[in-house]
Amino acid sequence: MCTADSALTTALYCWRMHTTAFHETARVTTPVTLMTAEELLAYPMPNTRTELVRGRLIVREPPGMRHGECALRLGVALSNYLTRDRETRALAETRGRVLVGDSGFTLARNPDTVRGPDVAYVSRTRWSAPLPDGYGEFAPDLAVEIRSPNDRIGGVLAKVGDWLDAGTALVWVIDPARQLVTVYRADGSQAMLGAHDTLSGEDVLPGFALPVAELLAE
Repeated sequence: MCTADSALTTALYCWRMHTTAFHETARVTTPVTLMTAEELLAYPMPNTRTELVRGRLIVREPPGMRHGECALRLGVALSNYLTRDRETRALAETRGRVLVGDSGFTLARNPDTVRGPDVAYVSRTRWSAPLPDGYGEFAPDLAVEIRSPNDRIGGVLAKVGDWLDAGTALVWVIDPARQLVTVYRADGSQAMLGAHDTLSGEDVLPGFALPVAELLAE
């Protein structure tokens, strides 16, 4: 396992202490009044990816093909793990659900923040009812962000900070270009994994393991 990048550690700490230290790198549209999560859900923005950060609309273009393949591989690996886990424990249902495709989570209100991870895991302990048609009013147990080539570290760390502050236990930031995965935990610790390491579900997904090289293979 590679050691955590001290620059990333310092940057995340500074962001959580001073939320104005970083700026979103996406194109920002400033409405006349702050937008709510309900308004975002109904907002007509085809062929784009949208989030809400303290009431302000963030618009991004769709990611590239490598991004999509990585998200699919991870989603399939997590889904297969949950199926095996259910069969091993002889339970009627899996221990949780896997969500892909920027499914929205409302992380804060007044002003509203809605974030959409590339992949997420929600345990049934956290949410046992049927999933809502709209955004979840909770943070997932696991949030996964896959970096695109034009993503700057400030914007990525802003999302990591929002997830952790809202109660997410584990955040994975996957960087296909650098063949790296950075793991951020709720206790403030982190780790950086390279191509020879294995991504672990830790306490969130006990027994889940996926080699980084397999996840990021060309």
